[in-house]
Amino acid sequence: MKDKILFVVTSHGELGDTGKKTGYFLSEVTHPWSVLGEYYDIDVVSPKGGRPPVDGFDLSDPINARFWNDAAWQEKMGSTMTPDDVDPSLYKAIFYAGGHGAMWDFPHNEKLASIASRIYENGGFVAAVCHGPAGLLPIRLADGEEFVKGRKLTSFTNPEEYANGTADIVPFLLETALENEGAIFQEGPMWGDNVVVDGRLITGQNPMSALSLGKALLKALQNVE
Repeated sequence: MKDKILFVVTSHGELGDTGKKTGYFLSEVTHPWSVLGEYYDIDVVSPKGGRPPVDGFDLSDPINARFWNDAAWQEKMGSTMTPDDVDPSLYKAIFYAGGHGAMWDFPHNEKLASIASRIYENGGFVAAVCHGPAGLLPIRLADGEEFVKGRKLTSFTNPEEYANGTADIVPFLLETALENEGAIFQEGPMWGDNVVVDGRLITGQNPMSALSLGKALLKALQNVE
């Protein structure tokens, strides 16, 4: 039986009050999965469970198309677990996928934060990409310390948010919020592939970093097994 990794995706589908839709960013799920799924069983959780809303729907991307047209993958994504369904002891890693929806329902989800804390304190890895690091903000370790304090990491940057036209739509700027929690933010070139590894915390800057993040997490996991 393969070891398990837990993917976290947003349940939030509204882009502020713009009337536009959002959700999890498709390639930020499929690209890491394409690397990790060969070696690990992957379960998916979302704050509300069920089928989460999807954004970044680009089927010209061959990895996206392969997963989107796979019936077993669609069945799994259509019935994501709720946090109450998750046993943290089963997982070697937790990975927070991005998409703008994560900015609304990740930062205050104490149940997801508790799951991540337990996986980490059991010796597992915590990973996140793009807006997924919003899920790192509420994590507290057993001693009450902020998880991101003093750790090197990255996320979708303030310049990227402004360039994307969403800086005045999202509830806060993620780079700033992480720095306010004491994180050591490591910004790469705008829209560039940037992955930061700090022990058992692995983060990627944007969608272009998702595949590299999957490879970095796989390498880290295999180095401890």
